[in-house]
Amino acid sequence: MNRFSEKLSEGRHSSDLYGSNKSYQDHLIAQYTLYVEMADRISSRRQTANSFFLSINTAIFAFVSYGQSENNSLRDAEMQFVVAIAGVILCFTWYRLVRSYRDLNTAKFKVIHEIERRLPLSPYDAEWEAVGGGDDSKLYLPFTHVEKFIPWIFMALHGFAFAIGVRWSAVVTKLLGFIASI
Repeated sequence: MNRFSEKLSEGRHSSDLYGSNKSYQDHLIAQYTLYVEMADRISSRRQTANSFFLSINTAIFAFVSYGQSENNSLRDAEMQFVVAIAGVILCFTWYRLVRSYRDLNTAKFKVIHEIERRLPLSPYDAEWEAVGGGDDSKLYLPFTHVEKFIPWIFMALHGFAFAIGVRWSAVVTKLLGFIASI
């Protein structure tokens, strides 16, 4: 018996110590239903967070693109640096949030699978087995495998935008002037 099974079976949670078997089964089904709903809500919050970060990154790139026009002063190296660093920090935060939601859902589904061991059917276990446990991308490619790379792609784009936006000749000239003054 693993620790999840032990935690679900200890004390008042045991069907032997609960009282009537009917009440135990009714409460088990109600708790299972609620727990599955909470796992679904986490997935929804995760999707909302992804949409938010995708929108913010798109807005940053639109802002930077607008700033690149001849009539605007966003071509300053300092401004490019600030926007790029803000984008990188935003993307790293996004990546950590994706990982956090993934870890939380993984834990929730471990508990759901343990609860299913006490139910007549185990639909999530059967579904997970049918898709090869997420290990065979021909059967199923978990969204987390895809979504965890998107923040890194945007992070690279922020770095690239910074690299092409900076007037490197001016930076080198200032750097050489600084070195010469030492």
